[in-house]
Amino acid sequence: MTENKPLAFTAAERRQLLSIYAELKSSTAPYLLPDDERLMREDLLGTDSSVIERNIFGLHPTLLSFQTAKIVVEEIGLKRDAVIAILLYPIFEQGALTVDKVKERYGESVARIIHGLSRVATLYAKTPVVETENFRNLLLSFAEDMRVVLIMIADRVNLMRQLRDNHQEVEKRRVAEEAAYLYAPLAHKLGLYQLKSELEDLSLKYIEPEPYYLIKQKLNATKQVRDRYIESFIAPVSEKLRAAGLDFHIKGRTKSIHSIWQKMKKQQCGFEGIYDLFAIRIIINSPIEQEKMQCWQAYSIVTDMYQPNPKRLRDWLSVPKSNGYESLHITVLGPEQKWVEVQIRTERMDEIAERGVAAHWRYKGIKGESGLDEWLTAIRHILETSDDLQMMDQLRMDLYEDEVFVFTPKGDLFKFPKGATVLDFAYHIHSKIGNACTGARINGRAVTFRETLRSGDQVDIITSASQKPKQEWLNIVKTSRAKAKIRLALKETQMKEGLFAKEMIERKFKNRKIELEESVMAKLVKKLGFKETSDFYRRLADGELEVNDVIEKYLEIQKRELNPAQDVPLRSADEYNFSPAAIMPAAQEDVLVIDRNLKGIDYQLAKCCHPIYGDEVFGFVTVSGGIKIHRSDCPNAAELRKRFGYRIVKAKWSGKGGSKYPITLRVVGNDDIGIVNNLTSIISKDERLVLRSISIDSNDGLFSGNLVVMLDDTSRLESLIRKLSQVKGVKNVMRI
Repeated sequence: MTENKPLAFTAAERRQLLSIYAELKSSTAPYLLPDDERLMREDLLGTDSSVIERNIFGLHPTLLSFQTAKIVVEEIGLKRDAVIAILLYPIFEQGALTVDKVKERYGESVARIIHGLSRVATLYAKTPVVETENFRNLLLSFAEDMRVVLIMIADRVNLMRQLRDNHQEVEKRRVAEEAAYLYAPLAHKLGLYQLKSELEDLSLKYIEPEPYYLIKQKLNATKQVRDRYIESFIAPVSEKLRAAGLDFHIKGRTKSIHSIWQKMKKQQCGFEGIYDLFAIRIIINSPIEQEKMQCWQAYSIVTDMYQPNPKRLRDWLSVPKSNGYESLHITVLGPEQKWVEVQIRTERMDEIAERGVAAHWRYKGIKGESGLDEWLTAIRHILETSDDLQMMDQLRMDLYEDEVFVFTPKGDLFKFPKGATVLDFAYHIHSKIGNACTGARINGRAVTFRETLRSGDQVDIITSASQKPKQEWLNIVKTSRAKAKIRLALKETQMKEGLFAKEMIERKFKNRKIELEESVMAKLVKKLGFKETSDFYRRLADGELEVNDVIEKYLEIQKRELNPAQDVPLRSADEYNFSPAAIMPAAQEDVLVIDRNLKGIDYQLAKCCHPIYGDEVFGFVTVSGGIKIHRSDCPNAAELRKRFGYRIVKAKWSGKGGSKYPITLRVVGNDDIGIVNNLTSIISKDERLVLRSISIDSNDGLFSGNLVVMLDDTSRLESLIRKLSQVKGVKNVMRI
């Protein structure tokens, strides 16, 4: 390799690489197979370096991979498979190695890690917004193997360390923001507290340098005073612990700059206002069967010496955190009346806290049925053996088996249930997109709208102005949201087709100079077996009914209407019994108009708020596809809009149909003689009001009651409330 090549090592880089190589060889030697080192030399040295270039920060990818490998070995605890995968990945990325070749030379486990790293790189290429929870979940499901996630965290820690003196400010900020949004929370979930703190501190340094350097300067200025105080606190505690026969060591730990900055913002104070700048950690070397006993013994000794704050006790000894963290945290009043946090744990607990659960877990494939946190909790059943790292090879990450995550062409990320189709995706974007969907391009490949979505797909919907929703679409989609939108679209389409059919038959009648009578048409619709006129017109529009046949049947009914006597049989007077004929109601204009001037849509009035004619209302598409009409001031309105805004449709009152609606009035007043009669007489005097029920309770000279009244609109309601309020003794009348 010549010095003018883009990948040439500097002298300092070469020295660092050789040093790290020697350290890795020493630490992983017990885990390497006989041919591993020879094969690695062949692959690493046999690669054409001209195809590999330094990254955007000018850093050498091979050196970066060695530095990352050192972190996963020393600070996380991974061994042979992870190290080989990390070192080989840069040349795999350039096409010099394939997954099959890696599997053949180093085994399936190494190949699986490289494949996971490659899938994650593909995911990043889609440039989504990484600070979303969905992206974090998708990232983990793509990783396949838990070691991939650990390697990613280590890689980001290494990159952040190398950027300290780099001047690519825009890119440096992007890397820092990803570390804060994505990698630090992942490290926290996995119990990698030391790496998590480092990521947070470096992110703060690159994103908000002013508070970072201010706090760092203040910490340096107060270091000597802080060290003296820690020494004065530790000395008498150490003496008591030794006297109790405990094997231990104590260290003082200054809190991270990021954590101090968060406290300053939360408490809205300066650096001087933060009293707990450090914590004392007592680490006991204890047999596993005596761990809890000796930790509580140390707790007793410390709290006997210094006054504890019981509100600040954190017992993660009895019930460990979900990520495996075990420790006792107490805050005590130390010398000079200063509060001091004391953490008590064993060597095993401290190793897990510092290096994460990779230090001691045994791996087994566990499916995450209900999400990330449950899955991460399940894999943290820690066994007390330190030689079990080879069990990592058994770990398979099958996370979110019931969910898929897909991208729009712009990189927006959406979550769907497993089995969801392109049509679900289209309706998730917008009703109009769904209604016009004819298919999609998934990752550039043309598919039908029946195609099932898979995690990581990039979906670009194809539409056509001539496309219309069909009944069978309800069997294609999986989400209730898409089903509701399809049902609503079908109703709209049916109404439009019905109106077209009605106009068509009216033209036919006019051309044949036949007078169209609504009463005769209503009888015809009933005779043809239709309960709803809209169904009749829809069948007409579909061509299932012949227009000329309909007209002939209409003429037959009209003829009988004009000559009723010829159809009536003669009967004797003694067998004649009169019963009033059933009156066919005349067709009336719809009372409600739903959404964009669509009439005739089936709806129900919600029982939670009992809307009546004149109330401001809105429609809500139910799971079954029907529409419930709610008052705008319904107690449930805010929650419906917040959680199900996409199922809200506009509604307004139109032509008055003469219906009466039940409303309930709450009346409160003095329990005077005759007051109930006065209330009921007001209702009985108005022939357009019907009192359905009344219930009254009386207590200590006051009465309260509910009146259920049938009336036709809000103006009648307002008039009734006004009249009832004027009755002597009535204090309040309100609609409920």
